[in-house]
Amino acid sequence: MADGTSSFWGPVTSTHEWCEPNYVYSSYIAEFFNTISIVPSILLALIGLLSSLRQRFEKRFSVLHISNMILAIGSILYHATLQRLQQQGDETPMVWEMLLYIYILYSPDWHYRSTMPTFLFLYGAAFAIAHSQLRFDIGFKVHYVLLCLLCIPRMYKYYILTEEKSAKRLAKLYVVTLSVGSLCWLVDRQFCKDISRWYFNPQGHALWHISMGFNSYFANTFLMYCRAEQKGWDPKVEHFLGFFPYVKIQKPKAQ
Repeated sequence: MADGTSSFWGPVTSTHEWCEPNYVYSSYIAEFFNTISIVPSILLALIGLLSSLRQRFEKRFSVLHISNMILAIGSILYHATLQRLQQQGDETPMVWEMLLYIYILYSPDWHYRSTMPTFLFLYGAAFAIAHSQLRFDIGFKVHYVLLCLLCIPRMYKYYILTEEKSAKRLAKLYVVTLSVGSLCWLVDRQFCKDISRWYFNPQGHALWHISMGFNSYFANTFLMYCRAEQKGWDPKVEHFLGFFPYVKIQKPKAQ
């Protein structure tokens, strides 16, 4: 805590703090840079949501963009307060979001339409209850990584089957942002003691937030392209404001 700055939220109760001094800029925000760095994630998810709604994509993609925003808001509350309850409000949506990605990736080839969403919903609810009572730590990280690994084979399959170069570029940007973000996370976590002695803190965890905001945006856009191709909607990758990619589709008149 910075000298002379009091904490509005009281003592830290979360199981993790990150490599940033607490309450330096405001008594209401524990980790200032880790908090404000999440705002781009909300804006990117909003762009994706508006694109999905305007072109009448399947509801699963609107839910996906909304889940990105819910996760970002939970993360803001966690880093702003460093309270255990808010930490769970960050971690539980992380798992829910990965379950949603699993559904979007695997459901097109699943023959029993109701079984997968029912199972994933019950699984997500059971995890939320268990996590609130048992407060997993290492177990949460291992569980989350395993869910992420389940998505990789399917993402790779979609990448191989996609011929359009602009769509493949989205997948490559997904890998790049994931790699850069993970590196920032690891450096910030493993070398915090050394970084704390530097004159300038590069704010590795904040850079992780920014990278993962773009990572989710590129992943969502790539999945929307793949789904539109499966549906025969003649997808094309366009750019909003000359920078933000989105999928433009042309549905048959009957749809």
